Amino acid sequence: MKKLFKFLGIVLLLIIALITVYFFVNNESLPQGKKGKEADALAIKMFNAINHEAFENTEVIEWSFRNEHFYRWRKSIGLVEIKWNENKVHFNTITPSNSTVFVNDKKVNNPDLLKKAINFFNNDSFWLIAPYKIFDSGTERSIVKHEGKDALLITYTSGGTTPGDSYLWILDENYFPTSYKMWTSIIPIGGVAATWSDWKKTESGIQLPTKHTLSLFGMEINMGDVKAYNEGANILANKILKAINHEAYQKTNFIEWSFREKRFFKWDKKQHIVDVSWDSIRVNLHPNNIEKSTVFIHESLQKDADETLVKRAEAIFNNDSFWLVAPHKLFDNGTVRTIKKVDGKNALHVKYTSGGSTPGDSYTWILDENFIPKSFKMYVPSMNMEGLDATWEDWITTESGTLLPKNHLVAGKTILSMGNVKGYN
Repeated sequence: MKKLFKFLGIVLLLIIALITVYFFVNNESLPQGKKGKEADALAIKMFNAINHEAFENTEVIEWSFRNEHFYRWRKSIGLVEIKWNENKVHFNTITPSNSTVFVNDKKVNNPDLLKKAINFFNNDSFWLIAPYKIFDSGTERSIVKHEGKDALLITYTSGGTTPGDSYLWILDENYFPTSYKMWTSIIPIGGVAATWSDWKKTESGIQLPTKHTLSLFGMEINMGDVKAYNEGANILANKILKAINHEAYQKTNFIEWSFREKRFFKWDKKQHIVDVSWDSIRVNLHPNNIEKSTVFIHESLQKDADETLVKRAEAIFNNDSFWLVAPHKLFDNGTVRTIKKVDGKNALHVKYTSGGSTPGDSYTWILDENFIPKSFKMYVPSMNMEGLDATWEDWITTESGTLLPKNHLVAGKTILSMGNVKGYN
């Protein structure tokens, strides 16, 4: 027995020695950075890179932490549903005393479980949204040189569960965070690194991490099925689609119209092939297979399609079809929907992050009492448009049953006629 205890003692001493060596080899002192305007400027660049504005407008975020804690955070109203084991907590982030606790779906009075849920949320949400918290109240920002490049050191002097923690954000050439190093009270070794590289672009327009890998023994933290969306905006968008009979639009095979009686279109929407005509030119445009497009001049087929004319036809179609069917494109890929108040009423703001000729454009839709668009405000950076007004009027119900507009008035003076609008099968 004495030999066994002696052996166990030796093993324990070896483990302690190994831990001590590991600590001294890997422990890093907290770096000293430079505070002030330059640090704040770097933080703003990071904010812009991660699209902080979209985060502020995000209504709902869902995720889990290591498949143990599960969250649905209705951020816009400050309510979080937290689930683990048989427990469920509805945490009111604005008025914590209004939070409720359930065990096996029975409401209970259990302050300890509430406190545990709050601690879970503080920790687990940080691993999801830490880059969006660099300007939180009680934060200090400093610039630190890391491998010859500027890195951003954030110290939390108050708030959360563990005030005093510091994080050094490592940024790429576009100021997007790729990892950080940590100096925290719960990790005894300073400078432990964690990746922030497995990002997912969400429906609300923000990017969130799906997992992290720590330099400490290669530990992995999985964030589960990460989602972020704008529930209220989606409801409003669906009301618009119902009002303009989007279901019939989806089934419409052919649409015809013109643009200011100068450009004329016949769109085989089912096959996505469109005849685009102006002056003496007609292009049979195949947007999904542009090489198949053909060009006619005075109705004579060109042997080799003029690429310049094909590109012009594509640009014309993208612009002029938008003026006809934009309300039917609210859920296109790459769209971000949010609610904005205009004259005290809900309006739908739609930003196109990809697709079309000018990604980055956004539009705020103003609706009538039946949720039919009556105007929008245009924000088009490439044309220096900042809230330019345009009406959407003279809606007609086409033969196919969908609603399309016949006229617009831009900036109160320029009339855009859509001509003889038709939609049929």
